[in-house]
Amino acid sequence: MTKKGTFWDSKLGIVGTNILIAILVLIVLIIGVMIGLRMYTQHGEEVVVPNITNLYLEEARIIAASEGLQVMVIDSTYSTKVPLGTLVEQNPNAESKVKKGRTIYVIQNARFRRPVILPELRDLSLRQAQTTISTLGLTIKEIIYEPSAYKNILLDIRHNDQTLEAGARLEEGDAITLVVGKGQGTREVCVPNIIGKNLDEARTWLLANSLSLGGIEYDIPPTEETQSQYIVYHQSPESGTIIVEGSNVNIKLSTDIEKTIATIEEEEEEDFF
Repeated sequence: MTKKGTFWDSKLGIVGTNILIAILVLIVLIIGVMIGLRMYTQHGEEVVVPNITNLYLEEARIIAASEGLQVMVIDSTYSTKVPLGTLVEQNPNAESKVKKGRTIYVIQNARFRRPVILPELRDLSLRQAQTTISTLGLTIKEIIYEPSAYKNILLDIRHNDQTLEAGARLEEGDAITLVVGKGQGTREVCVPNIIGKNLDEARTWLLANSLSLGGIEYDIPPTEETQSQYIVYHQSPESGTIIVEGSNVNIKLSTDIEKTIATIEEEEEEDFF
């Protein structure tokens, strides 16, 4: 005859079974959480940070990914010492140890050179001009000293042998040539004829003859739109005058062509007599 279990025997068996199941479920949950955390944080796994400076961003990301790392650009700069678009700094530094999944923050050299609008630099001292040029991100290719009444004053700015005016468009890193006054010399030169020339042409002609542009006078104040339309109708000293190199030549400008024609006719009449 089979012995039947008591009430307590059946209850204890059920409770024990439930406890065992709960323990097993808890163990599975703990193991699952540990695996999840390990996968998320890569706990305990460290890698050596590769050197990704001087590389292009795409190359750097491929190399970093092979080590389980990421790359993020946080800033940009401009340098002529490394190719455009390459990375110039990184954090963490190369050879340091970090956990997998870490991000390497980088500073990238600009992909394109920044445009620069040249301000008015003439009549500044050489030191002032150098400071401004450096701030703009330009470089100085050469400093040429020419005879001038204005010693150590900037007379002209050139790029690729072309005179630059205020408002000229350059690119960051461009090298420019500065023409600076060195004081009056002792050699005598002949004043060229600059009647009929615009301001830029007059300045170029005078510099080519070791002379400086002195006072500038307009019959009517120019605007930004009309500035280029003004031409020289009077100069002092007159053309043909012998003066010391570095001396100033003063000019008057107008948009009235009749004034220029009148000056030319007067000079021709003087030459005739």
